[in-house]
Amino acid sequence: MKNVIKFINAASERTGDWALLAMRLTLAFGFFDPAVRKFDNIVGTAEWFGSLGYPLPKLGVLLAGTFEFAGFFLLMLGLLTRYISIPLMLIMILAITTVHLGNGFAAANNGYEIPFYYLVMLFVVFSKGPGKYSIDEAVVAKIQK
Repeated sequence: MKNVIKFINAASERTGDWALLAMRLTLAFGFFDPAVRKFDNIVGTAEWFGSLGYPLPKLGVLLAGTFEFAGFFLLMLGLLTRYISIPLMLIMILAITTVHLGNGFAAANNGYEIPFYYLVMLFVVFSKGPGKYSIDEAVVAKIQK
């Protein structure tokens, strides 16, 4: 049993940064399409936001789309990851509470499953950082030398 525990600990140390990279890339690509859809139809999306009761719906569309586009690039690069995670988590909380919650959990029913997973992954990136395969870590390593 000790050998199994030793193996698992060694494997997790070697793969942790790769896992953070995979998570960041998954998140990045997950935010790209929603951002594009918002900017492709600002007026229609603003009308929908307004029907959900969002104040200043056009501004909301522009802010959400901008943060999602920024999230795509910054998460992919591993640049300012903890900072971009905050507004993206807020967007996920708003999406869950105003759009998906009433549909239950299942993604097949437009439920909150997918945005909840994104929220959890963003929280991990926020709390653990981007990992060593990132611009953030390269800058920190350079500063520390």
